[in-house]
Amino acid sequence: MVNQLPNLNKSLLAWIALSGFFSVNAQEQSQQQYWFELVARDQSFSDSASREGRASAFREFLGEGSVVFRPGGPKDAQDIYAIDNFQGNEISWKAHYVDVSRDGDLGLSAGPLIIIGDEDNPGDTWGHMVSIWRKQEVNWQLMADIVVNIPGVLSLEVEPNFEDTQPVLEETAHPEVVSDAAHTLQDLIDADNLFGLSINFRGGQRALLRYGLENARVYLPGMAPAVGADAASSVYGAYLDSQLFTTNPIALSYVGGYLSTSKEMGYTYGTMATNGDEADQVFQTSYLRLWRFTNTNEWKIAVEMLSPF
Repeated sequence: MVNQLPNLNKSLLAWIALSGFFSVNAQEQSQQQYWFELVARDQSFSDSASREGRASAFREFLGEGSVVFRPGGPKDAQDIYAIDNFQGNEISWKAHYVDVSRDGDLGLSAGPLIIIGDEDNPGDTWGHMVSIWRKQEVNWQLMADIVVNIPGVLSLEVEPNFEDTQPVLEETAHPEVVSDAAHTLQDLIDADNLFGLSINFRGGQRALLRYGLENARVYLPGMAPAVGADAASSVYGAYLDSQLFTTNPIALSYVGGYLSTSKEMGYTYGTMATNGDEADQVFQTSYLRLWRFTNTNEWKIAVEMLSPF
């Protein structure tokens, strides 16, 4: 019997290794399935807008408590699109990037957007649209929608690729780490406020380097998406430096957010503005921020989008 123990131990170790492999593989498969579901849902939303019109599509896909971003900050989306005489240009878009939580209840889609001209506003304009989605009951519902414009022309000939999302997943904490952390939405709100303070102390570039993922994405007016820590932090810092030409610090006002049931993804939104009297406020912007909980047990920014007003 003594001679059989080493073989038994080897068999046990092999079984454990295989169990771990199949468990990880199953997680990857479910993650990819959630990803495909959200890609399809976003495409259905775009198709509905082309077929039925913008207002009808939004009324169909908007979730309870959803927001869109307008001058002054986030607004109740259902109130805006509920009116029968909604006035707004038709739009067309296509996702080029999609991310989703491990439980498949929270996700993001982003891609190029065309705002189609009409008699009152002739000429098409282009930009990027970032959308936040939550699965409520059986369907993905649109919870937040934010747009930034750019000069020039964008092509909708793009396709999302799961391989673009995998580096972010590799930076994200494994489920057992997240469950041990037992964090709450308040922890995410605290991280959001801390990032706002960090901009004032470090500047935009260093703040995003500190609190952004290595594979962070930034969407800003007038420019292409910046991907990766170096590129994202560089353009983020340069953009804020070009706007904040006073010594007044930025005040961040958190408005809302949500934490996925798997607790490794969340989003926050609100406004940022320079302090001072209304006459002295030279910079005001809405922000939408997607977060990932990392293997270092801290929240870091996966996607940052600013829409000035």
